[in-house]
Amino acid sequence: MTAQTHHTAMVPAQPGPGDAAGPADGPVAGAGPVTRPGERPTVRLRDNGPEEPPRYAPEWLQLREPADAAARSAELLDPLRIRLANLPGRAGIVVHDLGCGTGSMGRWLAPRLDGAQHWALHDRDPYLLHFAAVGSPRSAADGSRVTVETRRGDVARLTPDALSGASLVTASALLDVLNREEIDALAAACTGAGCPALLTLSVAGRVELTPADPLDAEITEAFNAHQRRGGLLGPDAVTAACEAFSERGATVHVRPSPWRLGPAEAPLTAQWLRGWVAAAIEERPDLKPRAEKYLAARLAAAAAGELTVKVHHTDLLALSRPTGSTS
Repeated sequence: MTAQTHHTAMVPAQPGPGDAAGPADGPVAGAGPVTRPGERPTVRLRDNGPEEPPRYAPEWLQLREPADAAARSAELLDPLRIRLANLPGRAGIVVHDLGCGTGSMGRWLAPRLDGAQHWALHDRDPYLLHFAAVGSPRSAADGSRVTVETRRGDVARLTPDALSGASLVTASALLDVLNREEIDALAAACTGAGCPALLTLSVAGRVELTPADPLDAEITEAFNAHQRRGGLLGPDAVTAACEAFSERGATVHVRPSPWRLGPAEAPLTAQWLRGWVAAAIEERPDLKPRAEKYLAARLAAAAAGELTVKVHHTDLLALSRPTGSTS
């Protein structure tokens, strides 16, 4: 169960340099934010689709991890820490990380929380679970022990019972690749278990490139339409999640968490650009001639250190009422 990215959390493994993958500087389906045609994200709330999980490239996850870490909202940690510190009979916390990929959320969050922690890492891809387990942090902010286990499979059993004993549910780049029914199921499971949820890096549908180009807005609009294919919520997901959690009595906090990509992030910018433009072309084939020229110019500017990109995301913290609470 891997969260896709935007954008995405992750991308399908790409052909090697000697394989037929199209021009190196052209749009690449599957690079950055794109899944293959007809492919569903690997984090799912029910058991449908192909049994074999798509393989995602840990190289893409590694490339984006520093930008993700810099983007996540530290502001949401204070209310989260207060909730976790007030857990009844607290002898440590249990975190379920959905669509963990290579475990970047645990590497970011575990060292920022005090107390003993046990992380249950969920993903469909055993290849990624291996990376997540090997690369997991071993100590919390106060030096307490952090332990991990891996769980392969879909989140089809994500129910309040499945989350019994959980202190926290986390995910990155997940909400925007879910539909409304799946977001409702996620909110119902978390609130039913009285478990807070920290859901980071959901696409907001806005991108700022400097210097600007007249085609920026058209590419953005086409990409956002691509994100909404098949009933997925894409940039509407955070609003839907706020509603789903609030309707079930949770207190919801949202904060911006944009990627800020400059010359130091040029390799990530290039991969993101290829996927972003490829999705726009897939949605609107009429854009192809102009978009390919646009992409070539943007890649050249990124390589020269002359392009900055701000990819807007939103982080959401939903504080469900503790189980048995009437307030």
